[in-house]
Amino acid sequence: MRMLTGMWATALVATVVGVGAAQAPAPAQAPRTQSVAAQTPERQGDTPSPARKPGEGEGPFRKLVIRGVTLIDGTGGPPLSPMDIGIEGNRITSVRQAGWPGMAMDANRAPRDFDREIDGTGMFVMPGFVDMHVHGSGRGKAPDLSYAYKLWLAHGVTTVRGVGLSSQAVARSEKARSATNEIAAPRIFNYQPLASGWPNGPVQTPEKAREWVRWAAANEIDGIKFFNRGDETPEIIRAAIDEARKHKLGTVAHLSQNGVANFNGRDAGEAGLHTITHYYGHMESLLKDRTIQEFPPNYDYNNEQDRFGDIARIWNQTYEPGSPEWKAYLEQQKKNGVVFDPTFNIYAASRDLMRARNADWHSTYTTPQLWNFFQSTRDNHGSYFYDWTTENELAWKRFYDRYMRLINDYKNMGGRVTVGTDSGFIWKTYGFAYVEELELLREAGFTPLEIIRSATMWGAKTLYEPRGEDAPMGIVRAGMLADLVIASENPLANLKTLYGTGHQRLNDRTNRQEKVGGVRFTIKDGIVYDAPKLLSDVAAMVGAEKAKAAPRK
Repeated sequence: MRMLTGMWATALVATVVGVGAAQAPAPAQAPRTQSVAAQTPERQGDTPSPARKPGEGEGPFRKLVIRGVTLIDGTGGPPLSPMDIGIEGNRITSVRQAGWPGMAMDANRAPRDFDREIDGTGMFVMPGFVDMHVHGSGRGKAPDLSYAYKLWLAHGVTTVRGVGLSSQAVARSEKARSATNEIAAPRIFNYQPLASGWPNGPVQTPEKAREWVRWAAANEIDGIKFFNRGDETPEIIRAAIDEARKHKLGTVAHLSQNGVANFNGRDAGEAGLHTITHYYGHMESLLKDRTIQEFPPNYDYNNEQDRFGDIARIWNQTYEPGSPEWKAYLEQQKKNGVVFDPTFNIYAASRDLMRARNADWHSTYTTPQLWNFFQSTRDNHGSYFYDWTTENELAWKRFYDRYMRLINDYKNMGGRVTVGTDSGFIWKTYGFAYVEELELLREAGFTPLEIIRSATMWGAKTLYEPRGEDAPMGIVRAGMLADLVIASENPLANLKTLYGTGHQRLNDRTNRQEKVGGVRFTIKDGIVYDAPKLLSDVAAMVGAEKAKAAPRK
């Protein structure tokens, strides 16, 4: 999603009373002082992440050994245990069996000249997770970009595709700083909208689109995010996709309702688009007895409750799941090599608002600015629950039934599906939303091993495929980058154990529930991050922001 209108009030924090607690009516906001134009992503002026402090991650090490873990390698293969994983610098150098299940592990296993050893007994290791749809924690949502970075790392996310992460200038710099590990952050892929960052004005012709793509390829932009609206005519999008392929840039599209009548998912696939993110464009390609979704006569796209309240009602205007038309659409997308990035989580509040609003993590890990942004107003993008009814939620539940079937059917016929979140909108807090996305893929019909494959190998493959390169991460294998997640519980048995807030389980000895789970370590580029410590840092940041927001006595 992309922010369409402004949300920064000069007295923003004065409107926040307390996150996750009973709240008194907030005082009226001060007048908004910035124009809409000044608040577009190009002009946000997002605050970069501070440099890594001592103790924020350890390594990389000359030799790091992880001992006795259960390995889930990302390929879809079943778990293996017990395994030792050797790492030198930022590369995995060995993956070896350490013994047999149910027996004592071999003693004195090589290597012995390690600088750091992690006892992984009883733990589970996976490739680092890839989030294929992110925006940074920009101004008005958090003090700086480290808020999102630390929450991602704390949930095992070691690579993100920013669409865009921030403005081109900031995203380019943060990408470079992450690559050298100057900051505690996932590795960053920098995708930007057409015309972002360059000094030559709007892109309003196919040739101008090609010029921008050539400029982007020379300026550390990894791919293009299309919105299919405004100046982005089908002709311009097709030209930009064609030029992007020549320069080995990736392409992803949010096929907005404004333009989907003339350029839907089917059209995008035929044009060579690499990824469709969100649900837009799919159902419009499957309309039955019409070519444009039927909207109420008083529908207004700029009214966000109309925009999001009515889009779900497309579910009963399409061909039925499993019909010849349904299968033909998916087969065509597979033939064209289109990747589906469903982002189920970002709209999940639409089908159960109360659950999203009262999630366990808000009180400790959602900044007061972000909490304020989530509140329903007419000028915060995604805050569209002006009068959200049972009928609205029912329509979204029906829509999700069909949308999930589409994504699962695509996976089952060999199409590639990745994991993306779009956090920072619609009650979705960074990091936590990633685990929710995994759970929603499970609801859609994916098996746990299929989910981990989508989150790792398939995400990495999708990022490097446009370059014509094999992905250097996404699988736990010798020679790959040392991007790993180490979890204390088996995620294949319960994905909830990956949440930073953990999972509540009854202790039969005490007859009391206790928290279990959470990511224990995230390793990015051979640097070992203590996930609970990252969460503690975020909790302190949120606490400090709440203290600033509290009315002075």
